[in-house]
Amino acid sequence: MYTLGIETSCDETSVGIVENGVKVKAHIIYSQIDKHKIYGGVVPELASRLHVTNVFPVLTEALEIAGLTWKDISLVTATQGPGLLGALSTGFMVGKTLALALQLPFVGVHHIEGHIYANLLDTDNSFQYPLLALIASGGHTQLLLINKEFHYELIGNTIDDAIGEAFDKSARTLGLGYPGGPIIDKLAQTGNRKTFAFPKVQTPGKYDFSFSGLKSAVLRMNQQLKFNEEPRGSQVMADFCASFQEKLVSELTSKTFEAAQNYGIKNILIAGGVSANSFLREEISKMKNKYTIYLPELKYCTDNGAMIAGAGYCRYKAGFATALDSSPVATWSLAKYSPT
Repeated sequence: MYTLGIETSCDETSVGIVENGVKVKAHIIYSQIDKHKIYGGVVPELASRLHVTNVFPVLTEALEIAGLTWKDISLVTATQGPGLLGALSTGFMVGKTLALALQLPFVGVHHIEGHIYANLLDTDNSFQYPLLALIASGGHTQLLLINKEFHYELIGNTIDDAIGEAFDKSARTLGLGYPGGPIIDKLAQTGNRKTFAFPKVQTPGKYDFSFSGLKSAVLRMNQQLKFNEEPRGSQVMADFCASFQEKLVSELTSKTFEAAQNYGIKNILIAGGVSANSFLREEISKMKNKYTIYLPELKYCTDNGAMIAGAGYCRYKAGFATALDSSPVATWSLAKYSPT
């Protein structure tokens, strides 16, 4: 069974075609980074216009790569939310239109659930429950307890900025460009993680996250030490990036492992764009002797249509479908995403 997935929640136009929920036949992403980097971040109106321009060429390319025709597709899925409403609307409307025209079932997929199911793409894995999921991306930083499939309990959330935003905004402060996460990760490879100290983070909930204070700390330290005037390849810059990255990642790992221990969880899943961070993957992988660790392949960490197809397929097999008069949703709690 071939499932088509469309992802347009933010700044990447992506289409994936997945066989039986796991085997990726096509994985096409049109990245808008070059269009947005001159502004230092995503411009919502520009993102929406680019999705309109790019979605049909990406659809055509995905079918060609997969060696399929429209007659081979059995299910259409698209990201329904959360995300930028204008961007979401493009992919969601195209998905519904294709389903109607082809007389196929349609599933609107929660973007975060897509990231979770990206862990199964091109693997023989299956989820073992109960499962603790760490979602780390540009717009989300959450800890979810999943006791059984499609049943999510939010036990930790960011009270301000997401970790991906902290990476991106701090990189802009340092004069490193956009997107900041991959740049900081690369520069940190040759840095000393113990060179610079950052303030302790305090949150109202035991498993909540906060990154605005660390982002502000970067701003203050840059004002004093002028990191943005340093050559990108300098040792000082490498040391600062390494120290900052360690602080951000330690916020994720310490609370994830504490929650796993307190809830008696042996299965831990990492999802979202920041799951591509090399230091996070290294720190999480150190615990493989104690936990079953799920990490998505690097090419499926960022927003992509294949993860939407995979998650939508699993929903459909469980009896879930989305009405064609449904609308995209900009803000949407995964804990409230109906299981059936």
